[in-house]
Amino acid sequence: MRVLFTVTNELNYDQRMMRICDSLVGTGFEVKLIGVKLNDSQPLQKKNYHQKRIRVFSKKGFAFYAEYNFKLFLYLLLQKADILCCIDLDTMLPVYCVSVFRGKKRVYDAHEYFSQLKEVVTRSIIYRFWHFIERTFVPKFKNGYTVSEGIAEEFKCNYGVNYEVIRNVPLLKTLPERHLSRKQILYRGSVNEARGFEILIPAMQNVDTQLIICGEGNFLEKAKELVEQNGVAEKVIFMGSVLPSELERITNESYIGVNLVEAVGKSQILSLANKFFDYIHHAIPQVTMNLPEYKKINAQFEIAILIDELTDSSVSNALNELLRNKELYDRLRENCLKAREIYNWQNEEQKLIDFYKRLSE
Repeated sequence: MRVLFTVTNELNYDQRMMRICDSLVGTGFEVKLIGVKLNDSQPLQKKNYHQKRIRVFSKKGFAFYAEYNFKLFLYLLLQKADILCCIDLDTMLPVYCVSVFRGKKRVYDAHEYFSQLKEVVTRSIIYRFWHFIERTFVPKFKNGYTVSEGIAEEFKCNYGVNYEVIRNVPLLKTLPERHLSRKQILYRGSVNEARGFEILIPAMQNVDTQLIICGEGNFLEKAKELVEQNGVAEKVIFMGSVLPSELERITNESYIGVNLVEAVGKSQILSLANKFFDYIHHAIPQVTMNLPEYKKINAQFEIAILIDELTDSSVSNALNELLRNKELYDRLRENCLKAREIYNWQNEEQKLIDFYKRLSE
């Protein structure tokens, strides 16, 4: 069986898709991952599945989506495939059209509740467009899966689809020996709106260590402006996009993880971010939000300080508590070691494999 996955990002940095593709290839599927090629794209990392990047000249906004989706549609028309899978709404239209035209099975992999992202719901025209796409086409994707129980329930209530939950968790590996030169704080992931940077960066004025930010996104330039405005240039270090191997090293050398979410839009409220599990797998206590999915796991394994309200003081107080309270820190770290034995890709991938095997019958 040949499966095509479509994304709108750089293939070198999408660790969820790397895991998914590797798992399916290891089970006998032929897999191709299709993404974007920009002018500054780095050479593709060698993988055991096929990769294709489609060059686009527009970098953002409607022009980017229009150019990429049109080129993706033309490309998919010529590909041999049994199953077409779109990742999030932004490649749904070409996948739907080609699947209908060629009579192929289609799948929706919802990494987030796309129409309910903050950067969507706070812009009326953009929201109307993506909400139209979602309510029109998600019901036509009867086969799908998503990353949290909350999002799966929303899809069932709103669109009548029963999606499976396949969490975005890392592969369980032996933890490398840890050498800490300082108690650095780490943020890893997209530097996008609604990730709490307007609060986190000012909060660093009252935290006596460095914050390392690994990632890029639509809020990056504003985040850099906030660093200058708050006089924390020596405390906040931007690393940009980091390859997975280097990101593993940086994470292992970090003392605290941060995963802040603005409760604006159901996508944020029901989120279960990749980084939440990445910190757990590196046995790094974290500061995150007291939102349903995080609260549920933290009740099972106390691995984080949960904050109810996103303010400068709540963030700085939580970070300083982990920096100064060694008893609390050690307890959370031990609980991370227990949690990673449950929330790992070895457990989640079997659900993924079973899902695609059923589709191939």
